[in-house]
Amino acid sequence: MPASQERNSRLKNIVGGSAGNLVEWFDWYVYSAFALYFASSFFPKGDQTAQLLQTAAIFAVGFVMRPVGAWLMGIYADHKGRKAGLTLSVSLMCLGSLMIAVAPTHAQAGILSPAILLVARIVQGLSLGGEYGSSATYMSEIADRERRGFWSSFLYVTIIGGQLCALALLVFLQAVLGEDAMHAWGWRVGFIAGAVLAIVVFFIRRRLDETVSYENVAAQTERRKSSIRNLFRHHPREAFLVIAITAGGTASFYAYTIYLQKFLANTSGFDKATASQLMTVALAIMLLLQPIAGRLSDRLGRRPLMIFFGVCGTLFTYPIFVTLADTHTVGKAFALVMAALVMVTGYTSINAIVKAELFPADIRALGVALPFAIANTIFGGTAEYIALWLKNIGHEQWFYIYISGLCAIYLIAVLRMRETQATSLILED
Repeated sequence: MPASQERNSRLKNIVGGSAGNLVEWFDWYVYSAFALYFASSFFPKGDQTAQLLQTAAIFAVGFVMRPVGAWLMGIYADHKGRKAGLTLSVSLMCLGSLMIAVAPTHAQAGILSPAILLVARIVQGLSLGGEYGSSATYMSEIADRERRGFWSSFLYVTIIGGQLCALALLVFLQAVLGEDAMHAWGWRVGFIAGAVLAIVVFFIRRRLDETVSYENVAAQTERRKSSIRNLFRHHPREAFLVIAITAGGTASFYAYTIYLQKFLANTSGFDKATASQLMTVALAIMLLLQPIAGRLSDRLGRRPLMIFFGVCGTLFTYPIFVTLADTHTVGKAFALVMAALVMVTGYTSINAIVKAELFPADIRALGVALPFAIANTIFGGTAEYIALWLKNIGHEQWFYIYISGLCAIYLIAVLRMRETQATSLILED
């Protein structure tokens, strides 16, 4: 294949894979972005914090299913191909979004209402558990060696992009519909949009090319089976390293992005619309930082960026939250939010490529997906719930200490790891 044609083909696959990942995460984040409006529809009792606490609990349950999804679809992607894994994951996400979009309220169906919400999030949790491993592996394998950090950074471009699109839709609907309509039915629009977009992505993903790494493994007459046993038997150090760095990185990401929207409204005292608008602008800037940081990792290595986040997250998480709690001006709040997002970019921009470079192709999708999903379930999915629970019992500042501690564990793990760019197990260019 001519060089120009090869570049065009690679770009087409990266754009196609990125678009699909964006929609997957849009569907996932619509839940948290619109929670301020639909919480009372499914959980009518209690004040706003109590209602958000119950929706956050279901958000966390969705994370419990992510290791199961990572296990099942990680093995599926290792045996049937990255493309097959990506197509299956988006189909499940579509189903979950559609269920929430048409779910009856508590007033209409009683206990059945939150039960449907719970089942839908379980389905979406299965989907996202498989999505991360398949997409991180696909994006890393499809990229050329010299720009793997840059291209794989688009994984978090699309993760942040999904959250940003969810927030942007929320801001638009707030302006067009107003508070009463948003609480009554406007929140359903986000889930309908997610289901429709997932159908579009299903057909996009069916047209993607398979990666050379997978094709080389598939061509082997004998290959090691992708399984949990083989993962932890043959790659225990790498698997536990992924868990350690994901614990601090994902908890910080959810604290700085998902929870901060509610923190600004529930603690700092900003109105819901202002909090949403502020986070939308901040996340848009963070999105643009991802490929810049990814390209920097191609030149300097992965570890310097990861150490940057570990040091900053450990030292500055507590003062940022404490200061933000007493901040009532938009400019100062925006500066503090951006400081947190710049810090965590040292993790988000390159975490996919770092993890993919640790594992051989025959077990790569499972190796990336399962340890990540385990850490996400324990630390990422519970971050918002822990924050709201600590606020509810009057000890919100303990949450800042908790995140700082996880960042310290992350830093220790990074300092002990090798530079993955130099020892990468992605052998194909």
